[in-house]
Amino acid sequence: MQLYSIASGSSGNCIYAGEKDKGILIDVGISMKKISEGLRDQNLSFEQIQAIFITHEHTDHISGLGPILRKVPIPVYATAGTIHAIWEKGNMSNISPALFHSIRPQEEVEVNDMLIRAFSISHDAAEPVCYTLEKEKQKIGIATDMGCYSDETIRNLEDCSSLLLEANHDINLLQVGKYPYSLKMRILGDKGHLSNDSCARLIKELLHPGLQHIMLGHLSKENNFPELAYQTVSYELEQSETWNRLSTRLLVANRFEPTEMLIIK
Repeated sequence: MQLYSIASGSSGNCIYAGEKDKGILIDVGISMKKISEGLRDQNLSFEQIQAIFITHEHTDHISGLGPILRKVPIPVYATAGTIHAIWEKGNMSNISPALFHSIRPQEEVEVNDMLIRAFSISHDAAEPVCYTLEKEKQKIGIATDMGCYSDETIRNLEDCSSLLLEANHDINLLQVGKYPYSLKMRILGDKGHLSNDSCARLIKELLHPGLQHIMLGHLSKENNFPELAYQTVSYELEQSETWNRLSTRLLVANRFEPTEMLIIK
């Protein structure tokens, strides 16, 4: 399988997962043009996208959905609460509701021999989820927009071959930054976003010999930097004897541009 971040950040998110010639998108929170360009960089097109899975209805995860579906009738999977919230936003004109398929947490959907499973997360959205994808002995976990993580989070993400995890903000940068107090409290709360430090603690819970890649994603434009996220997480992991025995690669997803395609072996 392959994992490819077309964009991952507070300004927009879109992740490709699958094989070299067909797969799925998880979230489409950037323009159709940017997604098309990202796919084309890997010799892919929307015609090779077999499904779109949405985590939740916030704009940075669905802004490209309407334009895409008006051009290409790709099946969309999301929880019932998320689907309702998407239609409530009122930007689904001239789109058939039949394209939308309701899923429940822990329910498996099979696409191209991949088993995609949603699991519940803590975020200020209607019915948010994250996803794991499994094919044969390979497993990908994609988990962002979590104010906190739980034993359920760990159970769903354990034994992954590759992970894309949220490292949204540096707590100190957020606290001294220009955001209003209410927004700071929202981000820091249990239904907000994971900090660099929280991300590192989660990773420590998920380390195992088969973990090939960890990609840090959904970085805040205002309250984080790629170098800071990498250094903070890397420093914490280096205190772990388990991490120092592994050959797992740690990297940071680009906020606005595609990141290199990861090949899961």
